[in-house]
Amino acid sequence: MPRLHSHHTARRTQGNRQQLRRRIALEAARLISEHGLRDYHRAKLRAAERLGIRDDQALPRNDEIELALREHQRLFFGNSQIEALQARRLAAREAMRFLQRFEPRLVGAVLEGTADQHSAVCLHLFSDTPGEVEQFLSEHGIRYELRERRLRMDRERNLTIEVLQFIADDIAFDLSVLPRDGLRQAWIVSVRAPCSAPRWAHWKRCCVPTLQRQCHRGHARTHVHPRREVSGAPQRVVIGR
Repeated sequence: MPRLHSHHTARRTQGNRQQLRRRIALEAARLISEHGLRDYHRAKLRAAERLGIRDDQALPRNDEIELALREHQRLFFGNSQIEALQARRLAAREAMRFLQRFEPRLVGAVLEGTADQHSAVCLHLFSDTPGEVEQFLSEHGIRYELRERRLRMDRERNLTIEVLQFIADDIAFDLSVLPRDGLRQAWIVSVRAPCSAPRWAHWKRCCVPTLQRQCHRGHARTHVHPRREVSGAPQRVVIGR
């Protein structure tokens, strides 16, 4: 009998934790969607605090938060989120053409399909020449803010990189400048970054030709994936002079 009682208690505890995980994931999704909070780890900690939940084992995984975020956007924002996503994908296409000498790659929420009106277009650029990207932007009359960010190369090594941020046509852009050999590096995650991927997940990236094909299709889909299309009529986003 004690063993049977222990088994039922364990199942009940697990069920309660699953319910708590769900509540935290939904609240984190709300904070991300309505308040522009982009760090999933911070979002779930803040959500747990707001809900008065202090069980660390009840914290949801980032993929659970992303699923809850998609559900929240579908229920409460509908077409407005789709339009914001599409505008940023079209803006990303124009920016990647403009920055083609740096072999840009799209990452983050715009790629994943969870971007909204708060989201920046996040690009990885590649250059081994210090200040090259800054000079290029300055020559084209683009005023930017220069920041630093740490990227995790693997489970042991981090790399500090330059990040340039600016706004064009009311859309924010976030440009991370990586070394050229970063094109072959399977970067794992950005550390505390607004354009971060889920922890311990490899970056998903797409290049100009893939995004260009997608932006000429007429059927909207959330995910960007090679050999899969997303919709959008071509649109001009002016970057630089």
